Amino acid sequence: MKNISRRKFIGQLGCGAMGYATFYNTLINMKAINAAAIANSALDAAGDYKALVCLMLSGGNDSFNMLVPRDNASYQVYADTRSNLALPQQDLLALKGNNHGTQLGVHPSMGAVQQLFENNRLAFISNVGTLIQPTAKEDFYSYQQKLLPLGLFSHSDQSQQWQTAFPHERSSVGWGGKVADLINDMNTNKRISMNISLSGTNIFQTGKNTIEYAIDPYNGSVGIYGYGATDDWNVFDRMRTQAIDSMLEYNYQDIFKKTYADVIRDSRDAHIEFESALGQSVLGSSFTDNYLSRSFEMIAHTISVQQTLNVQRQIFFVDYGGWDHHDEVLQSQQDMLGVVSNALGEFNAALQEINMADQVTTFTISEFGRTLTSNGNGTDHAWGGNVMVMGGSVKGGQVYGTYPSLQLESDIEVGGGVLIPSTSADQYFAEMAMWFGVSPGDLNLIFPNLSNFYSGTGAPLGFLNL
Repeated sequence: MKNISRRKFIGQLGCGAMGYATFYNTLINMKAINAAAIANSALDAAGDYKALVCLMLSGGNDSFNMLVPRDNASYQVYADTRSNLALPQQDLLALKGNNHGTQLGVHPSMGAVQQLFENNRLAFISNVGTLIQPTAKEDFYSYQQKLLPLGLFSHSDQSQQWQTAFPHERSSVGWGGKVADLINDMNTNKRISMNISLSGTNIFQTGKNTIEYAIDPYNGSVGIYGYGATDDWNVFDRMRTQAIDSMLEYNYQDIFKKTYADVIRDSRDAHIEFESALGQSVLGSSFTDNYLSRSFEMIAHTISVQQTLNVQRQIFFVDYGGWDHHDEVLQSQQDMLGVVSNALGEFNAALQEINMADQVTTFTISEFGRTLTSNGNGTDHAWGGNVMVMGGSVKGGQVYGTYPSLQLESDIEVGGGVLIPSTSADQYFAEMAMWFGVSPGDLNLIFPNLSNFYSGTGAPLGFLNL
């Protein structure tokens, strides 16, 4: 519990330290979920381990300065459109191959990402965003013809929709939580949730009967504040420990008191088990001492002891915020994209060390891309953008979807440098859900608009070995 303030404790605790609790509501038909869960549990007879790691770049990443055209013709269009925000052509880190004739490069601070791409460990999905159904430029201006996502360009709405895959309505149930609901029987350990957060409570990992287990990047499992103290000098924590033990040992007749005591007991037991398992990690890889790298380090430690925890599936969530660059976008991205690239490189090295690289898929999300045009020294909220996916099962070294023309007044540019996505976020998410163990026939329970973009045959985009 060292170096943890009261505010940090409350924020990280969320509902996670309560372990694996069950809440029932009517957002989805429970009978359908239960039947799907039974069917999906049977898929994993081989007993293989898989993990999804979601990295959220909160604020809206200006991803057309992350993945940039570098051949002369395409770069000139980019430079004209981006004006004072264009990166120098000679500074771009070249990526192998081309995307429909366009040669691409990455931001000069992303050397590790360039190397991962060259080694076929990382791929990009281009111009992806929240969509209810395929949308053309004329549809954008005619609301009667096509439905548009609620609260388009809004941080709160778009952040929620990337986490829920429900662009047509507001929901508090995340698609990572629904996936865990469907396949929760794959994990025999019911004390610690399939969903583990390094960033406290979040929508992405909240399901019908799943909530996240929140841990701290620096200290591991948070547990119950002050519980377990045995030092003679630590009088107040020893008193707190004795009081909690006394409360948990009491046989309550009141159903509400008993339920509360059971939740606290589960929290205590989960914390003890999790900390004991982490103590057995032998991970030797080094990580940079910052929030993001240390988050990935804690995830790597957790994955390394998955057999001790007796789990076959885990979903991790990290929120790395601060991407709302209405000002100073060039300097901010120089620093922050470097942090992301370095952390991904360190995480990949750690997973290779513990021979788990093929079992883990790491992917990025951000609530929207940003305008191609400059507002003077930054960019504003837009729509389509670029994301990254990394792992041994990724068919890396490629750009999936379609990297768009960055020409203003193009068929997908609706004004101010805002691009209509050509790839739905549902296609991106559904492929990872399939890889993770969700049956193709059950995808509609999680992604209700998927059929508008995916016929159900083969892979939605093809970037994973399924």
